[in-house]
Amino acid sequence: MEMSSNKLMEKVKKLLEKQGRNAYEAAKEEILNEEITYEPIREALQYFIQELWHNFQHPALLSLTCESVGGKTENTTSIGVALILLTGAADIHDDIIDQSKTKGSKPTVLGKFGRDIALLAGDALLLKGCTLLQKACEEIPKKQGKTILNLVKEAFFEIGIAEAKETTFKGNWDLAPKKYLDIIRMKAAIADATARIGAIIGGGSSYESEALGKYGRTLGILATIRDDFIDVFEPDELKNRAENECLPLPVLYAFRDKKVKNKIVKVLRKRELKEDDAYKIVETITETENMQTLKKEMKVLLKIGIKSLKIVENQKVLNSLEEMLHVTVEGLI
Repeated sequence: MEMSSNKLMEKVKKLLEKQGRNAYEAAKEEILNEEITYEPIREALQYFIQELWHNFQHPALLSLTCESVGGKTENTTSIGVALILLTGAADIHDDIIDQSKTKGSKPTVLGKFGRDIALLAGDALLLKGCTLLQKACEEIPKKQGKTILNLVKEAFFEIGIAEAKETTFKGNWDLAPKKYLDIIRMKAAIADATARIGAIIGGGSSYESEALGKYGRTLGILATIRDDFIDVFEPDELKNRAENECLPLPVLYAFRDKKVKNKIVKVLRKRELKEDDAYKIVETITETENMQTLKKEMKVLLKIGIKSLKIVENQKVLNSLEEMLHVTVEGLI
């Protein structure tokens, strides 16, 4: 692509916000207007939706895949709202499992309000999301609604199984990269389902829905791998992953080389990691042969994702969907 990395990222960021803004604002309104008498839970939910969970990605993907088969984007808003709340619930619960108290520069709901309030806030989002999803599906043709409900159910069951499997890998620094990559593939189930649902709402064929689901799955996998690369640069996140989660995928690939592994383990065993430590790890793994293997696998995934978009005839939408794929690997391969 001709566009520079920063310009492409900014373009995709604006695209996602534009396509997902209506659903996000509606989701935020649902939470802010909810009458919750217990102040700590109300504050936790408001903090989450206003400060942390600016989820434009899922409603944007829903909107674009709907448009890609000739549908109207406004028809996706109500289901987009439900997906924002459901994925938000999953995110809060995931932080509790992983004991993640900060993300970037902000405390998570767990870090700010504690485990009990975080758990109940996540439950509230889950219940609200399910209620709105059911309502949205009742307002469309019965067959479509039933299919959408089933897709969402199966997707959340899949990520639930992935989370359960991942807990068995905690602290296992000898974990084979393929095993963790399988977890990442399962976690991409929501993006897969979202893309399929967009096609269904847009009146697409089963063939189009299948192809767009494949695109969504690939997009979700690549986006998660990119997040794993970013986590290597974040000392606090890297330390928490070393102690309470799986190590980032790039580190697991690097660990296939025993000499490289020994160097990184010495750093990870420090009581506290600083920015210099994170950069030392990055420098150690960047040019390793195993890292090149991971990058080749990412290139293959990119090709699979692009190929799955052959069914899209709308050139503008096609360009947007391709750019969303390219931004996940920008600067990495």
